[in-house]
Amino acid sequence: MITFDSREVNRGDTFVALRGAGVDGHDFIGDAIERGAARIVCERVPSEIAEWRKSRSILAEPVARPAGREGAEGKSPEQLCEATAREVRPKHPGEDNLRRKLCHEADSEEGIEFIVVSDSHRALGELAAEYYGHPSQKLKLVGITGTNGKTTTATLLCDLAQKLGHRAGLISTVEYRVGDSVLPSTHTTPDPVRLNRMMAEMVDAGCEYCFMEVSSHSVVQQRIAGLEFAGGVFTNITHDHLDYHGTFAEYIAAKKRFFDGLPVGSFALVNVDDRNGRVMVQNTGARVRTFSLRAMADYRCRIVEQHADGTLLQMDGVELWTEFVGRFNAYNLLSVYGVARELGFDRAEVLRVISALKPVSGRFETMRSDGGVVGIVDYAHTPDALENVLGAIAEIRGAGSRVYTVVGCGGERDRAKRPVMARIAAAGSDMAFLTSDNPRSEDPAAILEEMRAGLGPADRAVCVPDRREAIRAAVAMARAGDIVLVAGKGHETYQIVGTERHHFDDREEIKKAFIEYEKMKI
Repeated sequence: MITFDSREVNRGDTFVALRGAGVDGHDFIGDAIERGAARIVCERVPSEIAEWRKSRSILAEPVARPAGREGAEGKSPEQLCEATAREVRPKHPGEDNLRRKLCHEADSEEGIEFIVVSDSHRALGELAAEYYGHPSQKLKLVGITGTNGKTTTATLLCDLAQKLGHRAGLISTVEYRVGDSVLPSTHTTPDPVRLNRMMAEMVDAGCEYCFMEVSSHSVVQQRIAGLEFAGGVFTNITHDHLDYHGTFAEYIAAKKRFFDGLPVGSFALVNVDDRNGRVMVQNTGARVRTFSLRAMADYRCRIVEQHADGTLLQMDGVELWTEFVGRFNAYNLLSVYGVARELGFDRAEVLRVISALKPVSGRFETMRSDGGVVGIVDYAHTPDALENVLGAIAEIRGAGSRVYTVVGCGGERDRAKRPVMARIAAAGSDMAFLTSDNPRSEDPAAILEEMRAGLGPADRAVCVPDRREAIRAAVAMARAGDIVLVAGKGHETYQIVGTERHHFDDREEIKKAFIEYEKMKI
């Protein structure tokens, strides 16, 4: 087995030491050796390991591989590692020959092999792909990247393919679908070992397609190394994740790297209404396709009518009704149409199925109280996403309808967006309730103070640190025809306080509040 967690190592395994933001896997090489690792893939051999090699004599055993995996079956662990080494290139051309060729040092007497590479993150991806028989090559894999719309686009593509009679897998922020199994999501884009294992299971389950979200983190951390994409989609890009990338320019560069790596023969479908859409494909080898609601493009769409229960669209010259609401969802549906056409699906069939697709969990998910108050739960956790949702609400709200928005900002995340989120919430609402949203180890009151800094003297907003109480307060103020938006968590069913996860579901809380206040009116 291949692993990057020393606690999972068994005798004969390959341990890949990864450098992380807070933890360096090279510090756990000794632990991996003690547990029986047969080989170590690393960027450097720690000096203290020399003592281990002098004092330990651990015999390597063959690496166990899944039966029936083409490409991995019949290859020795050494061949697997060497095959990967030939593919990985050093970051600096001036590295010495050993580093450039990624040769390894082997000590046959001790039975532990050290393979020194220039980038162990990339090596992990290449090794995992080889180990599982390069499953991405046996699927038509489409990656979706961007700040907003990734989950909706990936999920709808999977739904569409299945409704058209094809088996498809899904890797998204909400869930993973592998054949007939639905698994809870742990990361937007999982680690390379899990990615390739799931894709191998998709192949075994008869899947022809896989649609996956590609986060900027996963590109930088080489989680998608070793995967072969049939196409990529760019939805949009706005300020987010600056706590990780540092600058907006670096964030853009991370997204662009995904398109730079697309192979010849694949497609790159980009939103040209976003000024960075063209930037994404400046250096791609893929065929470039565009979509737009405002400009000339390969795939175009126009909003004809908008209502609280759906939207009438004209897509590629054909009018169709959809249950989705908001301009941002028109973009999502148009990108789905574009991908489907690039994959060769029939135009008429695609348009028919798009009109029957259902909204994704936690994305503009609506509910209505017996008293006529509309509740909306949305994952909007970036300024642009919140502005889009409030803009959609403004276009469908009735005369005299008031909007109450409950919103927070996560702890230990991009602090620059906190005052912006508060300002947008107040500007688009009759009253904004600023509250907690996964405060983690930060003081919720301190987060709220940073949000309040974005408010003006005329803005109507209150701070309610307890999220449950904030939702109850918003519902208590609402009357028939009013709208209560609870933004930021969407599909999430937890609240992270400190290092602990507590069950919390915005949808459940709105429904409870509806029932509570309806009873009070009786």
